[in-house]
Amino acid sequence: MDAYRTMGEIPNSELSTIDINSWRQSCYDAMNDDFNSPILIAQLFEGVKYINTLKQTKASITKEDLQVLHNTMHGFIFDVLGLTDASTEESSNDDKLSGAIELLIELRKQARNNKDFATSDKIRDDLQQVGIQLKDGKEGTSFSLS
Repeated sequence: MDAYRTMGEIPNSELSTIDINSWRQSCYDAMNDDFNSPILIAQLFEGVKYINTLKQTKASITKEDLQVLHNTMHGFIFDVLGLTDASTEESSNDDKLSGAIELLIELRKQARNNKDFATSDKIRDDLQQVGIQLKDGKEGTSFSLS
């Protein structure tokens, strides 16, 4: 996935030194051969090799061919093989978790301001039981996962 994510860093050129259309056809040939996914995956790794070569400027590619490379990689990785980009999913889930914990920290702060220490302690203790440690400090409350 790293190679796919970094395709935007590849510089465009006036001339393509890589035959992207032939590579793209090899991907389709693998699918037309009774959905031969091992061959398709090998072709996708060949595409990764092209991406790395282009990033190192050892080869060149036109804007149009780069778009074909990107669309082909995207189509076969995500649409045909059904793979997902775990790093973007993890990032999204981390943001959701952080948002939920910040909400609980704010509710705990309100409970403490209202001198409702039973609720404040319950929030802290219940979070601790699921592996979330609250840390009270001079600048407010922070958390860590254990």
